[in-house]
Amino acid sequence: MNTETLQAALADYFAPWVQALDLQVDTFSTDSVVLRLPQSGQLSRVGGMLCGQAMMAAADTAMVLALINHFGEFRPCTTVQLSTSFLKPLSGQDALIEARIVRAGKALAFGEIDVRGAQDGKSVCRTSTTYALL
Repeated sequence: MNTETLQAALADYFAPWVQALDLQVDTFSTDSVVLRLPQSGQLSRVGGMLCGQAMMAAADTAMVLALINHFGEFRPCTTVQLSTSFLKPLSGQDALIEARIVRAGKALAFGEIDVRGAQDGKSVCRTSTTYALL
C-alpha cells in the first residue's frame, strides 16, 4: 500500500460531496490511516468552528481507507454503527483524522477514530465504528 493508492481511493469509491471535503492522506501504518481535513469556511459554523457533520463524514471515510489499507484492496462494506462524541470545538486549524482498526474479521470490522487539531494535537472528537464487510 502507498499514499497515492489511498489518495486515489477517495476519487474511486466516494461520492462527490465527500470528495468536496478535500481530504488528504497524511500518513498510514499497519493498522491506521491519518487524513487531513483542511479548514474551510464551507465546513464551518459561527465563529469558524468545524461542523460535526464534516467530522463524522471524515471519520467514516478515514475508516474505509484504513480497511483498504488493512486488506490491501477495496472490499465493499457498509457502516452498521457510528457513535461519535464531540469533546470540544475545533477552529482556526486543520483537523487530523486518525482511523485505527480494532478488529477486522470475515463479516464485521471494528474501528476507533480520533479527530484532533493539526496544530495543537488536542482531541476534539472520538468515534467508534462497526462495518459489515460485504
